[in-house]
Amino acid sequence: MKIRRMQASFGGLEHETLELGGGLNIIQAPNEAGKSTWSAFLRAMLYGINTKERDKQGFIAEKNRYQPWSGAPMEGTVELVWRGREITLRRGPRGNVPFGKFEAVFTGTGEAAPGLTGENCGEALTGAPRDVFERSAFVGQGRAAIDSSPALEARVSALASSGEEEVSFSQVERRLRDWRNRRQHNRTGYIPQLEGELEQINGVLERQAKVHRLAEEIRRETDRLEAEYARLEEERDAYLSRAQAERRRRYEQARTALEQAQVQADAIEAELCRYGPPPEKELLNQVQEELSGLNALAAGRRQAQHRANESAQELEEARTAAADSVFDSLPEEQALEQARRDAQEARQVRRPAYWALGLLAAGLVMLALPLAAGPNGWAWLCRAGGAACALGAGLAFLWSMRRQKAARERRDALLERYEARTPDGILERANAYCGARMRVLQAQQRCAQAQAALEQIAAQEAEQRRLLLEHVRAFAPQAADVFSITAAVNRAAKLLEGRAAAQVRLSSARQLVEGLPQPVEGPDSGKDGPPPRFDPKETAARLSAAEGELERLHTALATAQGELNSLGDPDELHLRGERLQEELLRRRAEHEALGVALEGLEKARCALQTRFSPALNRQAGEYLALLTGGKYDQVVLTRQFEALAQQAGEFTPRRGLALSQGTAEQLYLAVRLAVCRLALPEEEPAPLVLDDALANFDDERCALALRCLAQLAQERQVILFTCHGREAELCRGWENVRCGSIEKRL
Repeated sequence: MKIRRMQASFGGLEHETLELGGGLNIIQAPNEAGKSTWSAFLRAMLYGINTKERDKQGFIAEKNRYQPWSGAPMEGTVELVWRGREITLRRGPRGNVPFGKFEAVFTGTGEAAPGLTGENCGEALTGAPRDVFERSAFVGQGRAAIDSSPALEARVSALASSGEEEVSFSQVERRLRDWRNRRQHNRTGYIPQLEGELEQINGVLERQAKVHRLAEEIRRETDRLEAEYARLEEERDAYLSRAQAERRRRYEQARTALEQAQVQADAIEAELCRYGPPPEKELLNQVQEELSGLNALAAGRRQAQHRANESAQELEEARTAAADSVFDSLPEEQALEQARRDAQEARQVRRPAYWALGLLAAGLVMLALPLAAGPNGWAWLCRAGGAACALGAGLAFLWSMRRQKAARERRDALLERYEARTPDGILERANAYCGARMRVLQAQQRCAQAQAALEQIAAQEAEQRRLLLEHVRAFAPQAADVFSITAAVNRAAKLLEGRAAAQVRLSSARQLVEGLPQPVEGPDSGKDGPPPRFDPKETAARLSAAEGELERLHTALATAQGELNSLGDPDELHLRGERLQEELLRRRAEHEALGVALEGLEKARCALQTRFSPALNRQAGEYLALLTGGKYDQVVLTRQFEALAQQAGEFTPRRGLALSQGTAEQLYLAVRLAVCRLALPEEEPAPLVLDDALANFDDERCALALRCLAQLAQERQVILFTCHGREAELCRGWENVRCGSIEKRL
């Protein structure tokens, strides 16, 4: 099959026409000129447009993406040669369906081509369904890599086995996995449902056992509570004798804490008054605020210093840029005046005295008149006048030429001095000099402003530091700088906080000592017995709680017995559980059988791939060697159609992600060509369409790729869209190569 002509109203194409020939067609066009649109148009004309697609995030459906920009209906024609007959394909709108109308006729006669419909047109002409064509003979922009599809898998399986393309590995695998999921899916599968019912029955049986265990636990808990009740009574009797000892111990601890708090408060007070009266907290807050202001001024001074340095550097750069050896620091007005005079002088180049040539011609005519008139009385006069005119004309011409040469020398000297090519260049240099001088003045102003701002901030910082020292030396005479001021303020604030905390602790300890009763020795204060765990009130509460807990346990035992009666007959539950267990075992056996079937299917796929992969890898390796000049000569294609390239002389293949972008695209182009050779029919071969597939190739490998495509073009039509002009230059003079271009549309 060969494409002759395409006419399209498709996307940005508005009644555009593209002529093609046999062999290799190189179509050069800039970006946004319609290369990808022409490729998509050819695919849509062959296979139609999927009207069920919907726009999604980051994706535009074809029916919306390629709607003509002018609002006209989407339509087009393709003229091609198939099986020796010229056929014209037409597609257009049918109602609201884009490309819903299809027509295939023999070119010139209008007779309908039998067997071609809108649904089977692409597969009938190319010999492959859309998925196979897109993954073999159609290389879209930036999509050289091949991904798997059921149609391509079916075609590969057919080539490797009996030739049947009805079922692909992925379809069979998906069906088996659906059956297995139907038995093992999360909640809706047979096995989870059976396991759920069995779990419910086991839960009921477990609940019955739990109720029986509950009664035993209630009896054990009753015995434990009775023992606990007896111990609580003993603890209550021993508490009175030990309460006095505990009261004495607490009183003594409170007295000790009071003494320690007094010592700490005295030490902090002495430290605060070391250099005189302690500072007030308001003064410390004021000093801290002034410190923050001083830090802000210091930061501002650093920024001002930075700006002053930048403005000084900018002034120096402006002065360097304004230095000009011609004007030598002249004021702007004098520089402009000097440049205007020199430019005017450079323009004053006199023309040669062409009038002298006229005078010379007149002299020659006067010399020739006596010869024409013959001898007479005035011949000598004509000869003398002619000679005088000729001599004067020659001398005048020589004098004008000398003046012109001197003027040109003066002009060249001026232009060389100003390093200009024309007199206007002298004025341009003067204007540039004036602009540089103006930038110097502006830089001087900015530098002076930055220096003034720096001095102002520095003065404010010094004044703020002086005020801080006056405030701080009242309680820290050793403070001399910002660091010591900060340390003194922090120390004073910490001591004030410590004094307040010590006073709070002292007051609390004094209140505790005053609030505790003084211990009194009694007759039973030394009575031995079990140490009490709780106070008398808590012991009484625990005794009451134990009685209530016993009553609650009796009630719970009655409730458990009623629940046991409502759960049903345990024998029937056991019988139902056994039946469910048998059904569960059967479903699990089916699940395991499906797993074995999937494993067998995987082994069969590996066997088919083992038969087909060597031929595909060998063919792809040959193409890759041609595309890379022999640097890479072997290709390995995985189950997921990921290509790996092996460099000549190495033993480990490399993944496409480990290669450069250009080499990776060469690798996947080689795989595309191999799949195209092996998966598409050899009779009436489909065209190979490449959209900017060589954009990332360097010039050397681009030339190799073009030779490979030119060789392939002897078997099938090749259409190469490119945004570069190098492909046409590299193929100049080659046979069976047609070069064309598309103008960019605004």
